[in-house]
Order: sequence, then C-alpha cells, then structure tokens
Amino acid sequence: MSTEIMSRFSGIPPRRRAIASRRRRAFILITLLGIFFSVLPASFSTPQPQAQGQFLILTIDNKIIGPVVADYIDKGITRAEDDGYQGVIIVLDTPGGLLESTRAIVKKIMNASVPIITYIAPSGSRAGSAGVFITLASHVAAMAPSTNIGAAHPVGIEGEKGEDRSLKKAIEDLTETLRSQKKQKATPQTKEKQSTQNQETATPQTGNVMEDKILNDTVAWVETIAKNRKRNGEWAKEAVLKSVSATEKEALDKGIIDFVAVDINDLLKQLDDRQVSVADNKTVVLNTKNALLHRTNLTTRQNILNTLINPNIAYILMMIGFLGLFIEITHPGVIFPGVAGVMCLIMAFYAFAILPVNYAGFLLIGLAIILFIAEALTPATFGLLTLAGIVSMLLGSLMLIDSSFSGLSISLNIILPLVLAVAAIAIFLVTNVVRAHRRKIMTGAESLPGTEGKASTDIPPGAEGQVFVNGEIWSAINKGQTPIAKDEKIKVVGIDKVKLLVTK
Repeated sequence: MSTEIMSRFSGIPPRRRAIASRRRRAFILITLLGIFFSVLPASFSTPQPQAQGQFLILTIDNKIIGPVVADYIDKGITRAEDDGYQGVIIVLDTPGGLLESTRAIVKKIMNASVPIITYIAPSGSRAGSAGVFITLASHVAAMAPSTNIGAAHPVGIEGEKGEDRSLKKAIEDLTETLRSQKKQKATPQTKEKQSTQNQETATPQTGNVMEDKILNDTVAWVETIAKNRKRNGEWAKEAVLKSVSATEKEALDKGIIDFVAVDINDLLKQLDDRQVSVADNKTVVLNTKNALLHRTNLTTRQNILNTLINPNIAYILMMIGFLGLFIEITHPGVIFPGVAGVMCLIMAFYAFAILPVNYAGFLLIGLAIILFIAEALTPATFGLLTLAGIVSMLLGSLMLIDSSFSGLSISLNIILPLVLAVAAIAIFLVTNVVRAHRRKIMTGAESLPGTEGKASTDIPPGAEGQVFVNGEIWSAINKGQTPIAKDEKIKVVGIDKVKLLVTK
C-alpha cells in the first residue's frame, strides 16, 4: 500500500506539491498561534485589581446627598465588587441630604460583599443629616481631627408639611412659649408625671400624621442600623429626634465610630489586620499594609446634575428663567430671552423636583411679579405695590426650600441682590412698554393733529382749500368760524380720510 501511495504522490506535479506543503505549514502555524494566545499569561492582558491590598476611594466633598451622589456610591461599590477590590473607602464631607437617597445608599452598603469604610475627613468636615446614616451603616467608621457628626432629623423629598410650618411658624413659636410657661407653673408631682410620660413615649408627636410616620420609621431604621453595626443606638436615636451632634472625640467615646485617624495613611495603618463581617456573614481580614489606592471621582454628567440640585444654583436659574420669559412677553420677537428662560426654568424645576420645596414660596414669587406689573400700570400707587412685591418675593424666596439644614437652604446673600435686581428690571421693562404704547405717534398721517402749517389758498369757514404742512401740500377743510387767508398760519385739529381739518 505504501508503495502505491508513493507512486501516486510521485505522479503529482512539483508545483502542486509545493502549494499543498505551504498550506499545511500555514495551518500548523495558525493552530500554534491560537494555542499560544489562549494560554497567554494574565500579566500580558489589561491589568485588573487584585483582591488583596487594593481599595477604591469615593470622595463626597461638601456635596448634598441626593440621587446623583447615591448613583455615584452605588456604581462605586458595584465596581469594587466586580473588579476584586478589597474594600471601598468613602471620604465623607456633607451637610446632609434627602431621606430617600440616603436609604438607597445605606441599603447598598448593608448588602455589600466588600468592606465599606467611611472616613469623615479632612479636618473641618462634617457628616450631617444623611451622613450620620451612611457612617453608622458602614463596616468601619472613622473621623479626622476637628470634624463632627450629627443632626439627623429626617427631611423628606416632598416637604409634606412645608406650607403649614412656614406660614404658621410665628404662631407655633408663640404657642410653644405659652405652653412652656404653663408647664413651669405646674406642681412637682405633675412635672414628675409628665417626665415619666415623656420617657415612656418613643418619639414626640408633631401633629401631622405623615410626618409622625416618617419620624417614627426613621427612628426605628437608625436604631436597626446601629444595632446591626454594634454602635451606640441611643445616640443615633437622639441624633434623629433632637438633632444632637458630636465631635470626633465624643463620637469615639460614645461608640459611634471605631477610631480617629489623622490622615489616609493613618487610616490604613489602623485598618490593617482588622476583621470585618460583610454580607452573608462572611468575615474579611483587611490587609492595608502597602495598600494601593484607586480614586474615582464624579463623572462630568454627575457633576453637572449635582451642581443643578444645589438650592442656590436652582434659585438663580429660576429667577433668570422668570426674567427671560418676562422680557419675551414685554418685547415679543426677541426670541433668545424666551428660549434661555425656558431652558433655565426646566433645569430649575429638575432641581426642585428633588429638593424639599415649599410651593407657597412659588406662589409668593408669582404674586411679586404681578405686583411689579401693576405698579408700572398704576403710577398713582407711589411705590406701594413695588414695596409689596419686594416683600412678597423676599418671603417667597426664604420659604422656597423647606429645610433646617444650611446645605439645603438658599443663602440670604443671594436672595437679597436677586430680589432687588429682578424688581428693578421688571419695573423698568414694564414702564418702558407702557410709555411706548402711550407715546404720541411721530410718523404718518396720524402724527399730524396738533402740528402747525401755512395756508396755500384762501379758505372760508367750512370750505375746502390747500395747506402746506410738514413739507407737503394737503387738501384741507376750515373747521373754524373765521376765514383763513393765504399764507396765514394754520393748526391741524384732525384728519378725515385724506383731508386735514384745520383752524386759523
């Protein structure tokens, strides 16, 4: 058989044998390259973080806890879990935020499969409101020197009681003062009974059913978080009910945080060899010696959206939007102010849909615009409507954001200049429009009544003749009782179609 094969092979032309040989060599080479790349070491591919000694750092630098920050933290923790980081370090500095966004962050932290370390830093930072919940929920909590934590009274998204609380604040303060004076006159036994009753009451009642539900739910929630992380539940409860705060030393003494770290290097040093229990009761031993830190910041899109939900920025956009529409209404056809105004209002309403807004503030600002227009149309008010409009806009601006936290309120340094500027511009625009409508017509036949000219012919009373007015010869009718001689001065008193009505 071999002899037969060799004889057949020997009968193949040399050129065809060479082509077949090259094809076999190419096939073998491709096969070897495929095997080589399939077993290529991982070091030759894109480097991925290893589980040991690498941490992802998320920085919240004086930002309000809202949907944007919640999305940033959620994606950061997910990335750490997927890419094999040993843990996530949240460098926190926040004045507070929204309750729903805080719940989403806490839920993500509580169910994270990697350790989450919250570090309130640098010095001078604070974890207010929402920052308290995030710190308590973290697997490890630390603070830098000269920082503070606390004031966690809940602020809802809708501001359920915003209108009543803002409009009746003075009455409520007066009522509270009278109650306090009445309690001071009570007998010692009555005071003891009241004290006992207050201790037995879990949470104070505000008189608003929805607000009481939110408050009670928040208290139970923060106590559960503190208990799960073995932190001071009593202090956490007081932070919600009484808005108490604590310095880093007080927080350490009261069991709110685990330790105080001077800087990030000190933080890593104290984290080394610490055992942390994560989701599914899995225990992780942190290895932070010579750890590599990978920082990830807010994306451009997230920075823009987070800037928009700043109350001061949202307020400025709203006022610019009102002015743009106002200019477009008073000066139709300009186009650009109207388009820019609509864009600014859309961005402002995006922010107000997230912030705790008091809609009574919107009504007062709208009333102020109406009063400015009325002032321009009614000059006999001697500025009273302008004053009322400024007061209305000022009160509306102060009431617009219903929050007791400094980070979720509009600065008075922004409100006062904007209110005065908007009032001045609105009155100026409306006044000019009214003057333009009342101004005497200076061109065309309608502008002739009241002007003087010269008679070109004799014009008896009631008769028709010709006059010279404004450089033109007109047919005219003498409406006076005396005849008009040629070249005498005349005065136009009216116009009848194409003929002027004149007198001597």
